[in-house]
Amino acid sequence: MDLAKLFGVSGKVAIVTGGSRGIGEMIAEGLVTNGVRTYITARKAEACDATAARLSEIGECISIPADMSTADGLAGFVAAFTEREDKLHILVNNAGAAWGAPMGEFPEVGFDKVLDINVKAPYMLTQALLEQLTNASSAEDPGRVIMTGSIDGIRVPVGDNFSYSASKAGIHMLARHMAKFLIDRDITVNCIAPGPFESKMMAYMLEDDKIRANIEGTNPRGRIGSPEDVAGTVIWLSSRAGAYINGATIPIDGGIAMLNA
Repeated sequence: MDLAKLFGVSGKVAIVTGGSRGIGEMIAEGLVTNGVRTYITARKAEACDATAARLSEIGECISIPADMSTADGLAGFVAAFTEREDKLHILVNNAGAAWGAPMGEFPEVGFDKVLDINVKAPYMLTQALLEQLTNASSAEDPGRVIMTGSIDGIRVPVGDNFSYSASKAGIHMLARHMAKFLIDRDITVNCIAPGPFESKMMAYMLEDDKIRANIEGTNPRGRIGSPEDVAGTVIWLSSRAGAYINGATIPIDGGIAMLNA
């Protein structure tokens, strides 16, 4: 049981969508640091390029900016990636959006945008990259698809982010459904369900000292998540140590999800 081999991911190729900031950037940095050639994508080209430049000081990180919520953006990204690579070992479908509005005022666009980015895009991207994932897979070392869900898809959120919670519950089920159909190709599909982490999506809460203290105080671990927490889970799922995990949703939340169980 050589830990370096058991948890090693060096030499693999990965894609992290939404990899320019927040949880996506944490995951990308963890992969790059451990020898994975990592492609990141984000809608804002300047931010995507800047993150890739920073991570390139550590290892291999390539920026391919794209709007994954549109068919043209997704197709353009796939074309750019497949010009460079014929194998993909790890696909992290992380890009996401949120929307909040009171019931009775929630706009239709708030559902369309969130479900398009959070549910449809991960499925369509995985489908478009099946050949590359299959080329990298084997019985001993399957291709890995990792979806970013949320504890808000497990528990009832305190906020009015109705389309977000629905989308994340949907992505948890989508991961299970895809896992059943892709295992014959030696591709596993799993889902992570993060709790509170430093991200733009949570910045409006974490920048308020009282709200932050409340979030930390109600978390069984007494803190918000660190980059190591989420990157470590993704590395485990992507390594030989995670090769027998399939169709699972793993909360990375310090135990918040169990409070509503």
